[in-house]
Amino acid sequence: MEVFRICGGNSLSGVVNISGSKNAALPQFAATLLSSERSILKNVPNLSDVRFMAEILSELGAEIRKVDDTTWEINPANISYKAPYELVRKMRASICLLGPLVGRLKKAEIPMPGGCVIGQRPIDLHIRALTRLGANIELQKGIVKVEGKNLRGNKIFLGGRHGSTVTGTTNAIMAAVLAPGITTIDSSACEPEIIDLCNMLLSMGAKIRGIGSHSLEIEGVSKLSGCHHTVMPDRIEAATYAIAAAITQGKVTLDGAKPKHLGSFINVMQESGISMDIHQSDQIKVYLNNGELNSLEIITLPYPGFPTDLQAQSCALACRAKGLSILTERVYPSRFMHVPELMRMGADIAMEGASSVVKGKSKLTGAPVMASDLRASAALILAGLAAEGESWVQRIYHLDRGYDAFEKKLQALGAIVERVPESKLPKSFSTN
Repeated sequence: MEVFRICGGNSLSGVVNISGSKNAALPQFAATLLSSERSILKNVPNLSDVRFMAEILSELGAEIRKVDDTTWEINPANISYKAPYELVRKMRASICLLGPLVGRLKKAEIPMPGGCVIGQRPIDLHIRALTRLGANIELQKGIVKVEGKNLRGNKIFLGGRHGSTVTGTTNAIMAAVLAPGITTIDSSACEPEIIDLCNMLLSMGAKIRGIGSHSLEIEGVSKLSGCHHTVMPDRIEAATYAIAAAITQGKVTLDGAKPKHLGSFINVMQESGISMDIHQSDQIKVYLNNGELNSLEIITLPYPGFPTDLQAQSCALACRAKGLSILTERVYPSRFMHVPELMRMGADIAMEGASSVVKGKSKLTGAPVMASDLRASAALILAGLAAEGESWVQRIYHLDRGYDAFEKKLQALGAIVERVPESKLPKSFSTN
């Protein structure tokens, strides 16, 4: 097992290239199963979750070949409907295999997936969608068994307790594109990753209208072809590096980022005194105005609201801001496991229900901390970059699920950070 060692205090400077989106790539790997023909996916990030998904597709019978660092070839001519437990349990996003397997093979068996835990993330809306399309679903010994030989278009409503479901929407779309008749999906998620998936499906021959809205209309077709598709840039990675620039009072250019995907985040950052100059359609320069960071007011919401996947990183930033910042979590109300670890670094944070109230400080102090999930990992590393002294971030395997070459990109910007074996931890630190 490995840890991050960070020596804080350096202002970051330079250009960072934004990788392809994890949250777009994973359902797109699944979508290749909708056709029996070969597909090529480009701009795929090098992440453990992507490798897990490739392994799952291979176990299902697809021929998988990594062409180069960012390009994968998938030939799913002969596939099974049973997903392997040992791989599915490692990654929650594997649930997005349900839609394409049922759509193409008319049946699926998928164990309840695992992955990082950030509160209850049920699959009831996935089941609702497939049931509305005519599928019969049973839960047996932790396995979701779906029979869909009578799949047909229908009306689906995907509104949930905390808003639309992104993976539920992807499953509904992928099951519907091969279902005879017309399917309407109301209260669908409209994240850029959903749009990217729909554009990929259009290139495969699907018929989808209303892309980018909360209401989709899908006309089922009898067959889809393979495709060549380029994965969109990762908006969460781009925003994380923007926060890295601000928290270290640096100046960083995000190359390959899409400003149109970051509207709510850009607004919040600008209101707090962070300049985000858009030079091109895919380039943003980030720096602090007058070197002063004002307090943050954030409420996480489904897209186009402020992303829940940036709440933890923003909490780290708020620790350096002037005055009181309030961050309210409306998507996953229990997503605050990073707070106690930030407090170990000297952060002044009080919890009030689903909100963290952060009293900004002029400095944080390096400390040993423990990552609880993917975005918490990033938050603790960002805090370490701004802290005085040495920080050690443990359980960074979470980080490798969602950030491509994170420490290398930070090093290129001037950060003092390295990945070292856990055995290098000072003996006074405990991993328990």
